[in-house]
Amino acid sequence: MPNSREYRFTIEAYTPSTIPMERLAEYMHEFAVLLGETKNVHFVAIEGGCTHLISTVEAEAVPKVNQRVYKAKRGEGPREPLDAIRNINRKLKEDNGTGALLENISRAEIIKFPGREEVESITFGAFNQEGSLDGQVIVVGGKSDPVPVHLTTSEGQVLVCQAARTVAKNLARFIFGPEIRVSGTGRWLRDEMGNWQLERFTITNFDELSDQPLTSVVEKLRAIPGSGWPSLKDPWAELDEIRNGPHGKT
Repeated sequence: MPNSREYRFTIEAYTPSTIPMERLAEYMHEFAVLLGETKNVHFVAIEGGCTHLISTVEAEAVPKVNQRVYKAKRGEGPREPLDAIRNINRKLKEDNGTGALLENISRAEIIKFPGREEVESITFGAFNQEGSLDGQVIVVGGKSDPVPVHLTTSEGQVLVCQAARTVAKNLARFIFGPEIRVSGTGRWLRDEMGNWQLERFTITNFDELSDQPLTSVVEKLRAIPGSGWPSLKDPWAELDEIRNGPHGKT
């Protein structure tokens, strides 16, 4: 397939002749969940040495699959690929093996599954921390007080929140509307893989986010006397650093 991409999932616990069929099916299922885009991802072959599962992603789905995989590697994005990574690593640990997801042509390693080599991480009990979340309101309702409120992020992740009735009443005006930023207190858990999970978030306040194009925002910043923005060589990099922190700096 022109411009398609192949991924190789390596299971260093079995060879093709020793892996039980049922276990192979379990690994293949998690591999498929990790890649997503099920209609455009195809199983190609199983190769030996250890066990190598090879799949092909059709050209039109490559950007989505690539984004999904790399976000999951960072612990971001939808829950399903994050769960797939944890499930694969757990199975490898049970099978006394290790594994990896590779870009098949260059054999560049994308995700390492430590399996039996994993160092036990410290787990933490639930704790509360003030913060903020961005998303679109998709659920406001219920008889309880606080009222259940659900947000969905731009990556499709659903955030389970709650708010006092007075706050929820105002939030209801934004259901399926523009993205908002809610402020409040989140209850967080850290799992055995070292990933942080939001258990729930209590909203105390919120603000509507502007849908103004970024180019317009930069123009306005440059127009502010004494702001220093007109002299910046790369305002986009500056905005990225403000939002995400410095890259590659210590």
